[in-house]
Amino acid sequence: MTDDFGFDKKSISVVFSGGRGYHIHVRDPVVLSLKNEERREIVDYLTGRGLDIKSFIFEIPVTGDYGSKKIARSYRVLAQGSAGWGGRINRSLVSFVANLRDLDEDEAIKELCKIKGIKKNWAKNFYDIIKNINIIDEIRQGRLDLFKGSPNVWRNLLKDYLEGESVGGLAIGLEEEWGETDEPVTTDTKRLIRCPGSLHGGSGFRVTPLSIQDLVDFDPLWDSVVFGDDPVPVKIINPSNIKIRGQSYRLDVSCTKLPLYIAVFLMARGVAELGKALEGDPSN
Repeated sequence: MTDDFGFDKKSISVVFSGGRGYHIHVRDPVVLSLKNEERREIVDYLTGRGLDIKSFIFEIPVTGDYGSKKIARSYRVLAQGSAGWGGRINRSLVSFVANLRDLDEDEAIKELCKIKGIKKNWAKNFYDIIKNINIIDEIRQGRLDLFKGSPNVWRNLLKDYLEGESVGGLAIGLEEEWGETDEPVTTDTKRLIRCPGSLHGGSGFRVTPLSIQDLVDFDPLWDSVVFGDDPVPVKIINPSNIKIRGQSYRLDVSCTKLPLYIAVFLMARGVAELGKALEGDPSN
């Protein structure tokens, strides 16, 4: 919102939904007129949908006297620090190379060959180069010419990821760059936003307003809990393993007493019911 779209932080607020995610409120006049189609474009951008490989790996002519009529070309990617997806992809390629260098040769070649279109000899040459030469700084500057045919490795690698394909167990780093969003909610102009300060009906947690800085240290399983810890009798319907406010609980189907904040959460989730007072308990 700030780096790619240029919104001022003062026009953005963040609210923990009380459930699975966060609501980003952008209160800039320019967004008020956006319709469903424009909002869907924002979702596509955040999720990387429809990215074109040609926009990120490309050829440029290299000047100089090479004693040939052919024009020498260099293969490039947008440099690290570039705006938007160009910079993200560069960071991902750096991460990919760093992860690949940590593998032994056989394992690295095996992982590279899982990428559609990567031949074994390309994989071996690719690994030999990145293992013996420090090319991280070269990639950060956008240079991808490692050996003859290396652009084929880069193209196939990114093509798989941009099309949503898996590259086996070796992470390229793009997983950390994709944005996740609730598309139906984001694109629908008729949805009602959950009111900050209210309680989420599916968890009992507080819908908590935050600043962008607050996100770093915010713990929803502690900071959004509003109920106390007075013991409450509950009947567990489905076995559950939960951790709230730093405490872990393994709950079997039975009647028991739990702190109020956990009882509310379990009942809101539909895995427990309010129980009767337990016989023989002097606190009843």
